[in-house]
Order: sequence, then structure tokens, then C-alpha cells
Amino acid sequence: MTPEFRQPFSLGDAMRRVTELPPIGERDPQGHKGTYGRVLIVAGSRGMSGAGALSGQGALRSGAGLVTVACPDVVAPIVAGVDPCYLTLWLPSDRQGRVTAQAYDKLRGRKDDVIAVGPGMGASPALRRLVLSLLAHASAPLVIDADGLNVLAGHIEPLAGRAAATILTPHPGEFSRLTGRSIAAIQADREEMAARFAKEHGVVLVLKGPGTVITDGTSLAVNDTGNPGMGTGGSGDVLTGIIAALLGQGFEPFDAARLGVYLHGRAGDLAAEDIGMISMTPVDLLAWLPQAFLELATP
Repeated sequence: MTPEFRQPFSLGDAMRRVTELPPIGERDPQGHKGTYGRVLIVAGSRGMSGAGALSGQGALRSGAGLVTVACPDVVAPIVAGVDPCYLTLWLPSDRQGRVTAQAYDKLRGRKDDVIAVGPGMGASPALRRLVLSLLAHASAPLVIDADGLNVLAGHIEPLAGRAAATILTPHPGEFSRLTGRSIAAIQADREEMAARFAKEHGVVLVLKGPGTVITDGTSLAVNDTGNPGMGTGGSGDVLTGIIAALLGQGFEPFDAARLGVYLHGRAGDLAAEDIGMISMTPVDLLAWLPQAFLELATP
């Protein structure tokens, strides 16, 4: 079903444009891994195991206290071998190496501070069931990306009913599938389309692309970092981990999203200054994230 916007909307209607970034405070001397957020990332499938690893590393590099990557059992050893600093949770898989309908049973009852779902999972009915179950039952904030968004197309009604925050991070193609609008129409009116959807469905929307738009329907920011060198598979997976980590550290959802987008783009700009755009990979974003954070933390 193509969603309809039920209320007339204009960016002039009490829209607050935000340009200042939220501050990154100093860490509590008494802090520990529980202080800085338990992040669960549900990601990956056969052929796309790197998505879970990149998201997990993005969360680690962004200050999360404890990161768990939940992925199909057939790729879990690969994901675990990429980085020793996150945990892995093995989910049941089908013959295609994707999660099965029983995956939610492995996640039920966990005490995570934030859950990210979707990168590299492959669209399937089982994934749709998993995402809808998380929307209905998870008490933690959700970050939904990639295939997690694709399986919501035609099933977006549960978004508005959540008590906890939901952040969606579509590129224009994914947003087109969510809204039923053409990519051309979206690109012609990115800010209003994004703000309208966010307001209608009670989410924070991150509409990716040059000048990424971040909005909760009341406030809106347009990002000015990033470059074409970041236009490669896996960059968005890193962003998912960054935003999830910031949410887990207590940032408000809108602030976590806009700060995450800024840092992601700034890491890309720093990488471009070092090695140029052509050879840049998502691993370079991870390498430069510490410097991006340091710039904001330095008076």
C-alpha cells in the first residue's frame, strides 16, 4: 500500500532549522562499558558478511560500550574473525544464508540499549517478520537501514505506534520504495518529503545523498560533510553503527542522527585529504573516525 500523508504540510509550519552540532562531553571517570551503551546490530547474510562487520566496527569506533553483531550462523565465523572487539550472536539461517523466521526468538528478552537492523541481510519474508517483531515488541530505540527498510515497503503502519525512538536511514531508492514516490520527485523536494514522512510516522529520517537531510518532522538539518569517494558499498553500514552507538550513549535521536551523519562525512573528508577519493573504502572511514571525533571534542 502506498502511504498517504494525512495532514497538509509545509516546511514553514513550526520547522526548526538546526545548524549547530550537539556537544560531545567528556567521559565520566567512573564510567564502564555499561555506561556507554549496549548496542545490538542485526546484519549480514551469505555474500554480505562484511555489512555486519562494518556496522559493528562503526559502533565501536563511535564509543559504544559493548557491541554485539547478530548474524546468520553461516557467516558468523567470518564476522567474528574481522574484529575481536565485538561479540557475535549466531542466528538460524536458511539455504540462501539469510536469517529464518525463528531469528527473533534468539533476540527476545535481550537487554540492549539500542538495536540496529538491516545492513546486508537480503530482503525476505523472514526479515520482514523480524523487523515487524522488533517494531512491535522491542523496548529499545531502533535504527533501520538497507534491507530492513526494503521489507517495510507497504508495511509502514507500525512505525507510528512505537513508544521508543525509530531512526530510518534510506537512500533515495529505499525512500522511494517506502513512500511510493518516484526518485525524481524525492530528489526535487528532499527536505519537504523527508520532513513530511518523519512527522507523519513519528520517526527520525536520514535521507542520504549529497546534503543528507536529517529531520524528525519538527527540526531539520542538512549535512555539509562528505564527498563522492564515499559512494561505495559498505559506507552506509558504517553510518548505521555510528548512529546506533551515539543513541546508546544517550544522545537524543535527532541529535544522534545528525551528529552521526556529520562524523561519517567528516571521516570521509579526512580520508580524501589523505588518500584521495578514488581509492577510498569504508575501512578508511573507520580509520579516520577517531580524528573526526577528536576535532569536535577539542575546544
